[in-house]
Amino acid sequence: MTDTAPQAGGTPAKKRILLNGFDMFTVGHLSFGQWKHPNDRAATKRRDLSYWTNLAKILEKGDFNALFLADSYGLYDTYQGKGDTAIREATQFPMGDPSIPITAMATVTKNLGFAITTSTSYEAPYVVAKRFSTLDHLTGGRFGWNIVTSWKASASKAVGLPLVEHDKRYEIADEYLRVLYKLWEGSWSDSALQENPQSGIYTDPSQIKFVHHHGEHFNIDGPHILDPSPQRTPFLFQAGTSPAGIAFGVKHAEGIFVSAPSPHILAPRIKIIREEAKNTGRDPQSVKVFAIFTPILGKTEEEAQGKYQEALDLASAEGGLAFYSSNIGIDLSKFDLDTEIKPEDVHVDARVHSSINTLSYHGADVPKWTPRNIGKIISIGGNGPVAVGTPEKVADIMEDWIRVADLDGFNIGYVWTPGTFEDVVELLVPELRRRGVYAPKGETGTMRERVYGPGQSRVRDDHTAAQYRYEVYNED
Repeated sequence: MTDTAPQAGGTPAKKRILLNGFDMFTVGHLSFGQWKHPNDRAATKRRDLSYWTNLAKILEKGDFNALFLADSYGLYDTYQGKGDTAIREATQFPMGDPSIPITAMATVTKNLGFAITTSTSYEAPYVVAKRFSTLDHLTGGRFGWNIVTSWKASASKAVGLPLVEHDKRYEIADEYLRVLYKLWEGSWSDSALQENPQSGIYTDPSQIKFVHHHGEHFNIDGPHILDPSPQRTPFLFQAGTSPAGIAFGVKHAEGIFVSAPSPHILAPRIKIIREEAKNTGRDPQSVKVFAIFTPILGKTEEEAQGKYQEALDLASAEGGLAFYSSNIGIDLSKFDLDTEIKPEDVHVDARVHSSINTLSYHGADVPKWTPRNIGKIISIGGNGPVAVGTPEKVADIMEDWIRVADLDGFNIGYVWTPGTFEDVVELLVPELRRRGVYAPKGETGTMRERVYGPGQSRVRDDHTAAQYRYEVYNED
């Protein structure tokens, strides 16, 4: 379990740190330009299934909680009014489907979870319900879903669907999740699947409920097409920290993903998340919050700094500007390199709201948000921090972030893959274990059990999905 517990004498134990590997079926995930490094496999090996199975083995060796795979549609085309920079610099382009490698990775691991990103804007909930139940079955309950609503105008144009206004997207997503809960939690009883050759009954139709959902955005008539998977509802992640995003997250998410270059930016956001979760009737500590974190590790400080300098030499500032321009919805190429960018410069809906809020922060640990600084900062590690140093130094930084921001863990980004992940497993994980803040070796269970403890494969009783369980929910 991840909650702190009293030690002998009443002293509280240190808060356990959960780690997820953070990757994407693309070249430049969050460290742009690093595909040019001879040890990086992002550019050449992602099309080879062995890249993914090897990565899964590395993370399993380090007892990572999960591999978290981001995803997106469309181009980062705000910078200079076109997508040329993103295409040329490999800024999350080209990109493959994150769901495809999951089963291969599951066959070479026993404990590692897998969380993929899928949008509620582009696929019918019935289709997603089938795919995700299948993946939860085939991974033995080690599957999670990062719920996104999709904000890029280029994505809506590519898919051929309108870009819905920000808050409305979350309203639609709320109904989307309610449909899924009806299918996952409420359609089949636990004993509906009988597989009984003596009686000749494979599935008892009297123990299956048809879902008759007729809402503003979705209409469904029929049962879930697949029998319940080990978790029924996959472990749910979400990443929005706008007011609408938080309201959605505290209702539906079990893990919330946040990003900022300073823990002091995150602390007030996470405080609001905890408070709002409590107001909805959930245990605020049951909502696990993960921040992006990119470590550059060395056995000595000199070795770590040498790696960092290599990364700086290869970093694509333009790739970072292309990424960030689309994130905040304004073309940074139109500003002088040393002009400070302010929240009031942003006037469009197609943007990441947390990035706009970050522009308001003026702490000593973050430089001014000018295009020159943005290009440098964002090009390595994206919107999160880059921690450079020995395992002891980086572990100190992580524990400081946990304390200041009230985090539960980190999505570990990479500079070079799989090298960054190998360094974390070989150097950082032993240090975190030595401090008593990391998972025991070989911890087993479903993804939800590895977060909440043995026996908690299904959603907690205080989660919204529990209202739709077969035993309690009636469509009428």
